[in-house]
Amino acid sequence: MSLSLKMLLASLLGALLTLAYAPFSFWFVTFLSLTGFIYLLSNALPKQGFKLGFAFGLGWFGAGVSWVHVSIADFGGIPLIGSITLMLLLSAYLALFPALSCYLITKYFTNKLWPIALPFIWLVVEWLRSWFLTGFPWLSLGYSQIQSPLAGWFPVIGEFGVSGLIVLICTVLAIWLADTRWLPSVIVVTVLFVSGVALNQYQWAKPTGKSARIAMVQGNIEQALRWTPQQDQPTMDKYKNMTADHWNNDVVIWPEAAIPKLEPLAAEYLSEMDNIAAQTNTGLITGIVNYNFETREAYNNLIGLGQKNKDATNKDTKEPGHYHYFHANRFAKHHLLPIGEFIPLEDWIRGLAPIFDLPMSSFSRGDYQQANLEAKGYHFAPAICFEIAFPRQISANLYYNTDFIITVSNDAWFGGSHGPAQHLEIAQARAKEFGLPVLRATNNGITAFIDHRGQIQSRLPQFEAAVLSDNIQQVKGYTPYRSFGDWPIWCLSVVIFGFASWNQKKSKKN
Repeated sequence: MSLSLKMLLASLLGALLTLAYAPFSFWFVTFLSLTGFIYLLSNALPKQGFKLGFAFGLGWFGAGVSWVHVSIADFGGIPLIGSITLMLLLSAYLALFPALSCYLITKYFTNKLWPIALPFIWLVVEWLRSWFLTGFPWLSLGYSQIQSPLAGWFPVIGEFGVSGLIVLICTVLAIWLADTRWLPSVIVVTVLFVSGVALNQYQWAKPTGKSARIAMVQGNIEQALRWTPQQDQPTMDKYKNMTADHWNNDVVIWPEAAIPKLEPLAAEYLSEMDNIAAQTNTGLITGIVNYNFETREAYNNLIGLGQKNKDATNKDTKEPGHYHYFHANRFAKHHLLPIGEFIPLEDWIRGLAPIFDLPMSSFSRGDYQQANLEAKGYHFAPAICFEIAFPRQISANLYYNTDFIITVSNDAWFGGSHGPAQHLEIAQARAKEFGLPVLRATNNGITAFIDHRGQIQSRLPQFEAAVLSDNIQQVKGYTPYRSFGDWPIWCLSVVIFGFASWNQKKSKKN
């Protein structure tokens, strides 16, 4: 088989992975795709490893993050050929990471050692992808298994560790079965799947019997109107009116940048909502952009309004609410989205095309670790939009008294593509990893409550203006992943990788 044909086949196998993720969620496709690719790689020349890995990655990310094209084409002001080119450039960049994994495994290890060497190499390269140039850990393999027999491993070793298990299983199937090593192959696969099913029966974090009544408002504001000054007041009135019948909840949540005015310019409106929320004994959390006119710094914020403490009433304080400009009950987004929230090499490329000069594309970065938001005595660990894909940052912001994880987003950028469904799937993984409910409030979907087991408790349809209200159970207890993070999977993978390296050196001496 020629190299060109192998690369085409590798690209098709990579593209097939898209079906394993939401909204399709055919989890078994991951094993068909990756096993097929590793088998193809094992029958190629060592010098072809990088090219085949790149082709696989190009198919994987080209199909998987094709939703990026929607935001570039519809809102970036770039012609079709330009938007496709930018999407391909992003896919090509991401494809460099699996290409690196394939290059390293084919260059330094014999095929028979791949099952114990490749998982460590893959994890190192995926870790690199999660932070290099601010990181883009989207479509990590583990997300495809939220409904599979491996789902029970999420609270133990996290999505990152599950990715390592997937690579181990697929490499075992591709290499050992081809070498007729049936027994060890069956043992490895059976143990990992059966133990995953068994682990899924255990609840690491358990409901306390107490719950919070929470409402999330999905305004469904068209993206084209988001930053039009004439639409500021109609948008704010819409959120106010949609919330009017829901002040009987403990907490009301509005999505990312729900209030389109800059915070200093929205002071009157914020004070009004602060007072209404406090008078009804309700906490209100909303997204807003804060621009400090003195320092000229802009922050993508979540702020708390209304009742902050559980037992506070109007009689306890002179002021009905606790809000004032730059009060402490706020969270500033740390992981900023390239192009959308900051412009790399800004002096060079801003002005080249409308996408590089979008409104609100020059934010300052919040701290990596920040205090939880408080509303009616509940503590919320926040993640704004893209940040939910970074489990280490979420972990750094979980405290002993954190009740819920809250993530807000505006996925109107991605229209009817599969991007929002993948975003929701990532939020489910965080809930299952940390054993905490995740509350996901969005502008136009998918707004959903996710319980501590990673299951969707209730959700709203996309592209509808609606309010979702539900009782969310509080839980007690830590998952092993929340306690130990990635250390267990790193330790295990380093040990087996060391064994593989020792064997490789021993075989060379012989």
